[in-house]
Amino acid sequence: MFTPFSTTGIGSLPHTDPDEACRLVLETFDIPFWPQLPKLSFREFMIPQYSEALPFLKIDETREAIWIERDSSDALTVFYEACSDKWRAPISESYAKGLYAFIRRIKESFCPFLKGHVTGPLTFTLGLKDDKGKLVYYDEELREISLLLLKARTLWQIELLKHYAGQVIIFIDEPILSALGTSAYIGVDNNEALRLLRETADSVKNAGGIPGIHCCGKADWPLVINSGVSIISFDAYDYLEMISLYPEEFSGFLQKGGYLAWGIVPTTEAIRDENVDSLKRRFDAGMKHLSKFIPESLLFSQILLTPSCGTGSLSVDETSKVFGILSELKKSIGWAS
Repeated sequence: MFTPFSTTGIGSLPHTDPDEACRLVLETFDIPFWPQLPKLSFREFMIPQYSEALPFLKIDETREAIWIERDSSDALTVFYEACSDKWRAPISESYAKGLYAFIRRIKESFCPFLKGHVTGPLTFTLGLKDDKGKLVYYDEELREISLLLLKARTLWQIELLKHYAGQVIIFIDEPILSALGTSAYIGVDNNEALRLLRETADSVKNAGGIPGIHCCGKADWPLVINSGVSIISFDAYDYLEMISLYPEEFSGFLQKGGYLAWGIVPTTEAIRDENVDSLKRRFDAGMKHLSKFIPESLLFSQILLTPSCGTGSLSVDETSKVFGILSELKKSIGWAS
């Protein structure tokens, strides 16, 4: 499906100029993606960006706060009336300026692949609270409504991007996966977590897209593999050894045509001390380690390269360094474009 060592990125960039962010993405990556711009607006943070039209939603951009506050309005009725198998929920430009700038830049182009993204249902419902401080996940009705909305946002993205691409990839961004199982989320049921992920991944596949998932820390990797995604994006800079704990599961995933997206270029302060040579050595050591557990032929044939996470918390210069190193790293491994 993909040429081995094709490059793509995770959503966020630190730019406040959407056109400049899009220019950098389109000049850098084999698989371009639309940029999320959290420094431009609070609405472009992970949860606010996909929250538009959620019943009872309150946003205070001055305080950078978002929450649910139930009232006696007909918000639920309006929401359910909109829901159907064909429902596509647009993201307004005021919530995703990078997306609209991206479309304007590629409107005369056609790419083999384009990538979109959606905040995962676990991260969304475990990151959003009501006015009493209760997490939305623990409200069954709001949890289900959130899932419906996120799937509709995903379907809309696929419909939008497929006009400019042979295939559309959607990454389900789930940073909260690294915290599941801790005392803070002891009430999260594994079967329910798996259902939420599977439904999201299935909605991508049923719309003709390619589902991926991004987790920038530790995770219950068997759960992730069983979610039905085709791409698993992980932090190969800090957490590569975690993959080797599940050799049978990952070997099976790759044998069935799955891909591992190696987030080998750090998006933390660590980037200040890294360069192409140092990360090439790190990659080689990581590949040598994993090949003890997973056939090397699978690792090399089913691989993408990415930064370890989004670069929204970095500076513009640091982001340029991350992206530049990623491009050069691909060449140094021997897979030049």
